[in-house]
Formats: sequence, C-alpha cells, structure tokens
Amino acid sequence: MNDLLELDPLGPVLIVGGYGTVGTALTHLAGTQWPLLLTGRNPGRGSHLAGGNVTVERWDLGQPEPFAAKARAVISTVNDPDDRVLRAAVSAGIPYVDVTRWTSRVTRATAQATLMRPTAPVLLSSGWMGGVVNIVAAALAQDAGGGDQIDVAIRYDINDTAGVDSVDFMDRLGLDFEVRKGGKAAVVRPLGDTRWVDIAGHRTKVARLDTPEQFTLPLTLGAGSVATRIGFSSKTSTTALLAAGAVGLFRWGSGERWAPLRRSLLYSPGAGGTAHIRVDVNGPKGLRTAVISDPQGQAHLTALGGLLGLHNVLAAGATPGVSFPESDKDPGASLAKLETHGVTILRS
Repeated sequence: MNDLLELDPLGPVLIVGGYGTVGTALTHLAGTQWPLLLTGRNPGRGSHLAGGNVTVERWDLGQPEPFAAKARAVISTVNDPDDRVLRAAVSAGIPYVDVTRWTSRVTRATAQATLMRPTAPVLLSSGWMGGVVNIVAAALAQDAGGGDQIDVAIRYDINDTAGVDSVDFMDRLGLDFEVRKGGKAAVVRPLGDTRWVDIAGHRTKVARLDTPEQFTLPLTLGAGSVATRIGFSSKTSTTALLAAGAVGLFRWGSGERWAPLRRSLLYSPGAGGTAHIRVDVNGPKGLRTAVISDPQGQAHLTALGGLLGLHNVLAAGATPGVSFPESDKDPGASLAKLETHGVTILRS
C-alpha cells in the first residue's frame, strides 16, 4: 500500500472507523479535546458528525487506493487485517493506538511494529473494552504486591449496542487458544471451564473466551495464570451459547453457510445496556477485586479505553515503542479519569 500519513503535532487525531459504534462514542469524547479526522468506507454515514473541529474522509482499508493525511495521532477502531493503518502510522512516526484486535492479531502487530523500529509510541490496547480491564488489573496488582492469578468475568448485557467488529471477534469461538496456567503454557477450549460468578450483584454463569489480556498480562505483570470468561445478562442466551459450543457449532459451522446462525447467537445489538466486569487479582498480599460498571454500555467503555490510550501516547515524554495498556505508569490515575465519565469502579 502507498498510504502517506505525515506527523503534524498541531493536526487532528485520525480516528479510523470514526463513525462506527465505538468510533462515534470516541468522537464525542475526543472531539472536546482535539480536532478530529474520521475515516471509513462510506464517509456519508459520518456526515452527521462533521462540522466544527470534525472532518470526515474516505479510507477503505479493503481497496488499494492510497490515503494521505496529516495527524498528531492515529487510533484504529476497526479491524486492520493487513496492518495497513499500523504500518502507515509507524512509518510516519505518528503516535498510534489500536483497540480492536483479537489475540493472534495483537501478537502479529507486536512483531510487525517492533521490526519497524517505531520512533513514536505504539499502544496495542485491544484488551477487553479497549484495555480498561488491563488497566484495572494493573492497579489491583499494585495493591496485591503482584498478580499471580488474574480472573476476569464479563457480564454481557444483551440489550447493549454492539458494532459489527464484535461479531468478527467472537466468531472465533471454534478455535482453541493458548493461555498461561500455573506459570506454564496451556491450551484451552472456548466456552469451557464454566463457573458461577457474582458480577455487580448478578449471579452469572461465565465461560472461557480468547482475549488479548490473557496474552499480555503474563508478559507485563508476570501473572502465572490469567483467565477471561464471559456470560450474558440473559440465562437463556448463555445456555444457548454454551449448548452451541458443546455440539461444536463454532467448529463444524465455521463457514459462511452457518454465519447467520452463529451471529444470531452472538450479535443482536439493542438500544443500550450496562457493561459489568469483575476483575480478581490474587497476589502475595492477598486477593484484590474490582467491579467495573458503565451505564452507557460497552461501546462507551471501549471508547474510554481508547481515550486513555490517546492521552498516554500524546503525553509529554511518552516512550517510543510497543506497549500495552497495563504498562500505564499510573493506573490509579487512569481509573480516576474513567470515573469522571460515569464509570463506577468498586474495589475491595
């Protein structure tokens, strides 16, 4: 690709996918702080966001036409399967944030960016909800004297809004994945290892899910075991999803023929709901727990993760090179910023 981005410290923040579900939420948050340039396949869909300090242009990552722009930072809120946005930003020395990659693509992006020897920060913030879970885990690990074992339990509100990229992410439920368990590599099956967990006062059945923080937290915090599990606000939906996994739907039904059925289980966005997540960190000083609740839902919480990422890569003295959200120098301060946007974080 011949995309040509250019660093302009006074230019806009470029939000790739800036009028999608998460991109729109991020635009509302970031538009009060910086000028913005939003891009996507169909710029007409973002016309309602244009005006003032927000402009909208076409950049179709699936087409060969080159894209050119000046920017102070770039954040990707869409899947970038060919690392096109990443490569353009790193080549130009522009601070970069990514909030939408699944685990295998995080590992590839880490290698790709490192080999390019970045001269600006590259924050791969694709842990659950834009890396918010990672930051909370880091703060708890500080209190616990370390993070020997980290457990994340997600209560997915079936009434919540959701972008189409959430389907691509969760459509990988037919693939086994590697985690750290007891300090050793272990391969686990999606939707297995179920348990009941109290999440914000809701007894929720949760099962294993492949997420990037299970890859990064052992590297950054030295965690010996990391497990992320998900359940739904509807017991019927949870039962249906687990039953589909038990009969192997996500394995033998992985092709396009079965896509409508798979996605009917995973993608039915509503008008809005509350995002609830519980994070437990066990360390030398004992167990530390936090329950994260965002009444504005998962898209808003993911956008806040992206906003924190932008603040980190644009901060004075930000270190060039690849990092992850839990590398935040002051995770407690980041949690305080989340709370100013209506997020509740109850720690115990």
